[in-house]
Amino acid sequence: MQEIYFNDWANAYSSKNTGLAKRFAEDFRRSLHLAKKKERGYTKIMSAVDSNYEGLRYKRTKDKDIIRIQLNEPLAPNESTKVFLTYTVKLPPDKFTSFGYDNKNGYYLKDWYLTPAIFDGEWQLYSNKNLEDLYTGLTNTTLNFTFPEGTYLASNFKSTQIVTTPQGQQTQLVGKNRKSCEIILSPEKKFITHVTDAISVTSDIEASRYDKISQGLSIFKITEFIADNLGKYPHDHLLVSEIDYAKSPLYGLNQLPSFIRPYEDKFQFEMKFFKTALRSILAESLYLNPRKEQWLNDAIANYLMIAYVEQHYPDQKLLGKLSKIWGIRSFNLAKMGFNEQYPFLYNLTARTNKDQPLTESNDSLIKFNQKVANKYKAGQGLSYLASYIGKDKVDSSIKTFYRFFKTQRTTTQDFKSILKRSSDVNIDWFFDTYVSTDRKIDFKIKEVEKLVDSLRVTIKNKEETDVPISLFGLKNDSVVSKYWFTGVDEISTFTIPRNGEEKLVLNYDQKIPEFNQRDNWKSLGGFLSGNKKLKFTFFRDSENPYYNQVFYVPIVNFNIYDGWTPGLRFYNKTLLQRPFVYDIAPAYSFREKALVGSGRISYIKYLSKSGLYVANYSLRGSTSHFNVNSRYSTVTPSISFGWRPKYLRSNNRQSLLFRYVNIFRDLDEGVIAAGDAPETPDYSVFNIRYRNVDNNILDYKSMLVDFQQADKFTKLSLELEYRKLFESNRQFNLRVYAGKFLRNKSDSDFFSFALDRPTDYLFDYGYLGRSEGSGIYSQQIIIAEGGFKSILDERYRFSNDWLATMNTSVNLWKWIEVYGDLGYVKNKNLPGKFVYDSGIRLNLVTDYFELYLPFYSNNGWEIAQPDYGEKIRFVVTVDLKTLVGLFTRDWF
Repeated sequence: MQEIYFNDWANAYSSKNTGLAKRFAEDFRRSLHLAKKKERGYTKIMSAVDSNYEGLRYKRTKDKDIIRIQLNEPLAPNESTKVFLTYTVKLPPDKFTSFGYDNKNGYYLKDWYLTPAIFDGEWQLYSNKNLEDLYTGLTNTTLNFTFPEGTYLASNFKSTQIVTTPQGQQTQLVGKNRKSCEIILSPEKKFITHVTDAISVTSDIEASRYDKISQGLSIFKITEFIADNLGKYPHDHLLVSEIDYAKSPLYGLNQLPSFIRPYEDKFQFEMKFFKTALRSILAESLYLNPRKEQWLNDAIANYLMIAYVEQHYPDQKLLGKLSKIWGIRSFNLAKMGFNEQYPFLYNLTARTNKDQPLTESNDSLIKFNQKVANKYKAGQGLSYLASYIGKDKVDSSIKTFYRFFKTQRTTTQDFKSILKRSSDVNIDWFFDTYVSTDRKIDFKIKEVEKLVDSLRVTIKNKEETDVPISLFGLKNDSVVSKYWFTGVDEISTFTIPRNGEEKLVLNYDQKIPEFNQRDNWKSLGGFLSGNKKLKFTFFRDSENPYYNQVFYVPIVNFNIYDGWTPGLRFYNKTLLQRPFVYDIAPAYSFREKALVGSGRISYIKYLSKSGLYVANYSLRGSTSHFNVNSRYSTVTPSISFGWRPKYLRSNNRQSLLFRYVNIFRDLDEGVIAAGDAPETPDYSVFNIRYRNVDNNILDYKSMLVDFQQADKFTKLSLELEYRKLFESNRQFNLRVYAGKFLRNKSDSDFFSFALDRPTDYLFDYGYLGRSEGSGIYSQQIIIAEGGFKSILDERYRFSNDWLATMNTSVNLWKWIEVYGDLGYVKNKNLPGKFVYDSGIRLNLVTDYFELYLPFYSNNGWEIAQPDYGEKIRFVVTVDLKTLVGLFTRDWF
């Protein structure tokens, strides 16, 4: 061995180019990029010498948090050497991650000193990406630790008696066969040690409305359960902290504010403590590769959580106390058991084709999969396997694996070997298909033939995934028979005895995280009994496979022509995405005293995981008013295709849209007399759009090519956009637009390229007042086509030949930017015109809420001109779906 490597994760906070900083950028977090120099954490190496006190050469790897040390003499097999490193660690504030110091003189130290990297034939070098997956070996570590008076220490290492010296409080922390040391310093004594028969636990987890004695009893019950179902913890004591819980909380209803918590205090406390304790136990005693094999820890932890609820809280509902409230209790979601959340939350990404294999590297998972979906799929997988081969076999395999491999290096292959020896049936499908691929599980009962004393059941494997499927026979909603079938390649027929069944249901106990359960049942009571009944439900609900669900919800919209338009929306979209969706929203315009609204039907087909991954077939229609007593109606059939890279964390997406936009307009005589109408009120446009977007918080790039063909024109346009956040924290924005009419027979500017405010003849934009030429609504701007902010001479606001513009801005301070636009407008039979404007942009939320204050343009000094307030332009987004995307983009 010529060189050795050390993990230096504290140095991940040292610059904007570390692996951690890049990870933050992928998650749309700018905090580490914008951090001041004094806020950055780092490790400063003073010296590195060998056992002869000769200097050693060292350097950092590309991501700055791994150190490579060149040995002076090669190290032969079975030999050892000594390395002496002297260094200081500067802690960051805890606002980036939980690591560092807070503003209350508290400190949290984890993975904070140099630890040896793993060599198993090759070096396993993993950067800090805020995933809690440091990979280091079993070490015997002694820390002589000095800390300030007035602070209290808690650690996962064993601590000797604390003594007070002039330098502060001192103690020695010792860890034998441990990973790295975790230390929490706080100005308050929050940690309490609970000594149980199974383990000694130091914890600050509590519940304000659950008394201390009851908490102690719950901790005793939990530790006893873990010891019985996993095994004895190999170390002196266990640290269970609120900080660790916050890094992996109970996602869902448990995170609601305390005054609307749906669960009983006892259940809430026990689940919180159980999850955090179990996570710490597995992390500190099973030495799996946490970057590559994290799924096994997740599988064991969530499997035991499922078992704990089944044993102690079998009737616990997912919505807790909310499930008993009138108006909520009728929802299917309110009837779901607590453990049904595991397949449910996994399907949130599976239904949108964003699920990933359990064996996918931890740093390649999208955030929701890494935090929730994959963990739940892993736990549900063991529950699925237990239902198939027997719970006792899975339970004994987990305990055997933990007993033999705790505190030593192991792999998932060791667990696989133990599990296969415990089973008397083939379970290769579990590891080869369920764990190692993202294949969906989806079966349906295709046909049932009733014979004299038996039933001939035909089952279709819709995804052709090689896994077993369970079949239940029900009578009066009670289970009277259960069977497991394997080898269903595509369509298979099985014969089972008749036991008075009234229904046959696949996966009735929902142990299998199946993709779609709407076609899992078959009634044996005749044709009419087999029809699903129609069920109307207020607001969206989870899927109920026994009904055709129609959801309804009151809506209200607004534009200045229709005024407030209350209505009722009917749709079939459940909490989980489904392929075929309809959405109809009729409304009433009080101002126009007429019906308005919109509707759509669409079908989404996912084709693959990457490359060309989705096709969307859609038919949309809407009707509303665009001026006084002037109605427009649209009918638009479309088909679109989407591409994405293999790396799902990438925000690069490409799409190709084909649509045929049909516009029908009834114009008021006053609008016609004012000359605000084109030569024909009705028109159709065939539109092709290709879009390529790489949406990143540091570097944003997009390209849009748009082709339009209509009776009176043919046009082609190109839009390029680029945003760059530099290391100086200065952001530069550039947008280039060019459009050309290939043919134009129109006599008005209705279809022309717009310099500052498109006419939106395709009705794509969310104008609050699309026909307004004055007033506050006319000042709304959509950054499209020319993208100018100033309103220039009427002769140059539109182009019926060609248009080219460039829009730029750069920030002066935080969200205050200076902008400038340049362009060239060419109309037929007129000389071209060079145009420009400039001003201040208040970029409060990019693309969602912005203000533009014009200063200077072709009009001169606009800021010195009268009625300046009318020149200010604003961008505002009120579409709920768009706003939700702003807050969920880092998860999906």
